Amino acid sequence: MKIKSCNFCATVLCVVVFSGTLSACAPLIFGGAAMSALVATDRRTSGAQLEDEGIELRAAGRVRESLGDRVHVNVTSYNRQVLVTGEVPNAQDKQLVEQIVSRVENVRSIVNEVSVLGNTTLTQRSSDALTTGKIKAAMVDAKDLYSNAFKVVTERGTTYLMGLVTQREATRATDIARSTGGVQKVVRIFEIISEAELERTLPRFAPASKPSTAPKT
Repeated sequence: MKIKSCNFCATVLCVVVFSGTLSACAPLIFGGAAMSALVATDRRTSGAQLEDEGIELRAAGRVRESLGDRVHVNVTSYNRQVLVTGEVPNAQDKQLVEQIVSRVENVRSIVNEVSVLGNTTLTQRSSDALTTGKIKAAMVDAKDLYSNAFKVVTERGTTYLMGLVTQREATRATDIARSTGGVQKVVRIFEIISEAELERTLPRFAPASKPSTAPKT
């Protein structure tokens, strides 16, 4: 069984596949200062980010211990909301996976998208990873989105979008995903905030220096 924590894998992939966007993606793998900057621009609290990492690791480990190689399950957590994807051989295993994940500390809710199917092939998983990378790259290129506000997961052509975003951002990200080659369906698992709430967070995400707005003399 192959269980993975999905936090940064899609964006790291975009470094490998999309060399043209290397400057946007490279901070994920180059330097502690750059990684710290990405953590700081995440809309979750630092505590929530750590909790999500712990949830993914513990849930994956417990599913592996209980179900072994007969299942292929991926666990993705955002703000303690957990998406479970992959394949299991029967409905009982699907329910068991959800029960195992629900018992992990700090889990707030679960979206169980595990399918009762045979495990996907390496070719299919590679195709899904490529699709996720293309979506993340398109979000980086979009001038009206903070790409780090989203998590993107693709399984068997279905793309799942997670994040703490406004309705405008949710619609824009959905449009980007739907227009990406390889995407058959988009499932949105967003927490929606108001534009006013977003404005209150923007100073934390704004660039270190901005063009001066002082009148010219």
